[in-house]
Amino acid sequence: MTDSNSDPNERLAIVARLRPGSSERAKEILAAGPPYELSAAGFRRHSIFLAGDTAVFVFEGPGIRTLVSKLIDDPASSASFSAWAPLLAGTPMLAHEEFYWEGE
Repeated sequence: MTDSNSDPNERLAIVARLRPGSSERAKEILAAGPPYELSAAGFRRHSIFLAGDTAVFVFEGPGIRTLVSKLIDDPASSASFSAWAPLLAGTPMLAHEEFYWEGE
């Protein structure tokens, strides 16, 4: 898939298990908005899904693996992720896209 800029739009998800009882706190963190400027970071789209004890962070943009790595490696951005640390049950996992379909 390409967008109007003709740069391939790639997607990457990060799946995180949440500790029992932490979904309300997760909703509070999400209601405050992202702790960084999404478009300045190079992302085209970003969404977060909550399902019971799971949070799925979906990032979209060109060269998505590089964009996500830069975000994680940036000290200012990574410090803002600390609000999630007490909510996590284990290490989040990367989920690579295996299938995608888009209609016209």
